Amino acid sequence: MKYKMAIYSLTLLVLCPLNACLVRAAEDSPKTPAAAAAPAAAKPQSLSEDALSFWDKMQLGKLWQENTTTQWLILLGAIFLGFVVGKIVGVVLRRLAKQAGDRGWVMRQNVLGDLVGPAALALLALGLTLGLASLSMSVPLQRFWMKMLMLLYSIAFFWYAYNLVSVIDVMLMRLTSKTESALDDQLVPLIRKTLRVFLIVIAVMFIFDTVLDQDITTWLAGLGIAGLAVSLAAQDSLKNLFGSITVLLDRPFQVGERIVFSGFDGTVEDIGFRSTKIRTAVGHLVTIPNSNIVNDPVENIGSRPFIRRTIDVTITYDTSREKIEQAVKILEDLMEEPGIAEPIHPRIGTNEYPPRVFFSDYNAESLNIKVLYWYSPPAYWDYMEHAQRLNLRLFEEYEKAGIEFAFPTQTLYLAGDPKRELAVKMLGKDM
Repeated sequence: MKYKMAIYSLTLLVLCPLNACLVRAAEDSPKTPAAAAAPAAAKPQSLSEDALSFWDKMQLGKLWQENTTTQWLILLGAIFLGFVVGKIVGVVLRRLAKQAGDRGWVMRQNVLGDLVGPAALALLALGLTLGLASLSMSVPLQRFWMKMLMLLYSIAFFWYAYNLVSVIDVMLMRLTSKTESALDDQLVPLIRKTLRVFLIVIAVMFIFDTVLDQDITTWLAGLGIAGLAVSLAAQDSLKNLFGSITVLLDRPFQVGERIVFSGFDGTVEDIGFRSTKIRTAVGHLVTIPNSNIVNDPVENIGSRPFIRRTIDVTITYDTSREKIEQAVKILEDLMEEPGIAEPIHPRIGTNEYPPRVFFSDYNAESLNIKVLYWYSPPAYWDYMEHAQRLNLRLFEEYEKAGIEFAFPTQTLYLAGDPKRELAVKMLGKDM
């Protein structure tokens, strides 16, 4: 009697966490007429009574009576074989993973190395499956062991899926290493943790729903209500977070580029989860929420392929036609002069951008010659040095040619000016 009670207690200690599954399996089994006619218990049973009830429902006593020693040895041998094969496969996988790592195949190394533990568990479950197939057992007990084997296979599958997140981590790290932004480097660990938490939740819900036959509708409803409450409480933070993800994926700008946003002109210093920091030309640090950046237009000056310059060269109205043509020709020649011409004849893609010079307007105080050219590559301080060199050469050539630059003036013409005589008629007293 003591031997039987010890077996009952040990069985309950092992299988109590799965009591719900056992009860379901027992309820699904066919009942004897006597059991069907028996009334339900009016009071909870003690531990010993639960053990006896479990023994009767699963008909565990028949296992010892209906199965021979050979069948039990087959079960033990199958379990041992599954354990040994799992160890051998683990050693082989580790060696293959090490060889892949030595060759620099990081993703293949992770795929093989992450399979060691799940493969050992799956092979052990396979050995247990083959061993149990040789035993004769009751229908409720067969259903119970089917559920347990399904549980082991499910754990092995989700364990491997959990480990494979490291492969996605490697892929994302390769992509983020090509950018200068710190946001994507911070986002990779967040994605890794989110995926793993998601897999754990899916695994738990799958096991309870499929293996243990538990209704998870209430859980799903609770998670939905909790998610809605969190979303409402942290909607501003979530807006900024999704704004950060949009900035990361869309890449309207990167760290170090100059942008103009909402009147702020400066260089991007940092792109965080909540905000982006811009250092303006006067040294001020401006912090802008990422949700605003997603909704409003951003002018990215740092990504321009060239810098376009427009010059209005003004000369005086008393310049002759020949001198005007000479003034235009001097500018055209300067655009072709070595040391000046190289960066202002860019070819970007399939398009060419040659400089343009035209006598364009009659201004109120001057004649206007418009000059347009495109400077590339768009290095700002190099552009400024080039503009200064062009301005000095233009001043030098116009000075040699005797062409005067105009400036805002007013000219008063008098009647006594011999170059511009005015006809003046005095009216007599009779008029």
